[in-house]
Amino acid sequence: MHRQEELDLTGKTVIITGASRGVGKQTADSFARRGANLVLAARTVEPDKTLPGTLNETLAQLENLGAQAIAVQTDLASEADLERLVGAAVDRFGGVDVLINNAAATAGEIWNKRFLELTREEWLYQFDVNLHAPFTLMQLVTPIMEARGDGRILNLSTGSGEVFRLPEEPRKLDKVGEFSLAVPGYYSSKRALDRLGNVLAPELAQKGIAVIGVHPGLVATELVAIRVKEAGLDDSVAVPMAVPARALVYFASCAEPMEYTGRLFWAERELKELGLDTDDRPTITV
Repeated sequence: MHRQEELDLTGKTVIITGASRGVGKQTADSFARRGANLVLAARTVEPDKTLPGTLNETLAQLENLGAQAIAVQTDLASEADLERLVGAAVDRFGGVDVLINNAAATAGEIWNKRFLELTREEWLYQFDVNLHAPFTLMQLVTPIMEARGDGRILNLSTGSGEVFRLPEEPRKLDKVGEFSLAVPGYYSSKRALDRLGNVLAPELAQKGIAVIGVHPGLVATELVAIRVKEAGLDDSVAVPMAVPARALVYFASCAEPMEYTGRLFWAERELKELGLDTDDRPTITV
């Protein structure tokens, strides 16, 4: 890979799902500092005793930066909510330039359940959020992006993608550090999302739309911090949230996105290879 020129994101409209906390919130901040318009989606609007962060808190943070942003409470398992989300982006900003499918079903007891413990309802819910929601959002934004001449769709992957660039896929790891990877619903649905992006890339490229997968790695999010505290795990293998956020900004702004479309990239490795600095965060002019 070679580092491409990054284009100006000022005035570009970016939808980010899962924006109430974690990578989604950090990514929203990174795009706001480059002048983008933000459309924030998540379920949590008001404070929740069990989870840190809310959509309103992210919105307030971006407004303090002087960014143009709206928050749309969205249940990703609801088709009507997904349609309302994209409609809100069009109504407020006139269209969509970048879609970031970041949200995933990672909270609650469902995360800790192994294969024989999962109910069919829990299994299907993970696919609704992790795969079917991105599918629907991609369908909704494609004609909008095509009418605007181009667009970027960035799908957040996971370690199940095994993005090691080897002739043969390596054996699936049991864990990263002390963090178990035995979460069948999450990894299966995310793996399907990787393949969906790969399959759709040629068709959408004809419409000027790039589809790029980004594996964030094990990230030091608020939820990871909670699990570290509860289980006494070693979080030294976790990377800062700024790592995947910077990778997403790069792929959203690179001058020749078709070089990357249909492919899956590992954020930490790509930042090093391209010489990208996570502190490269210009502040917008208010």
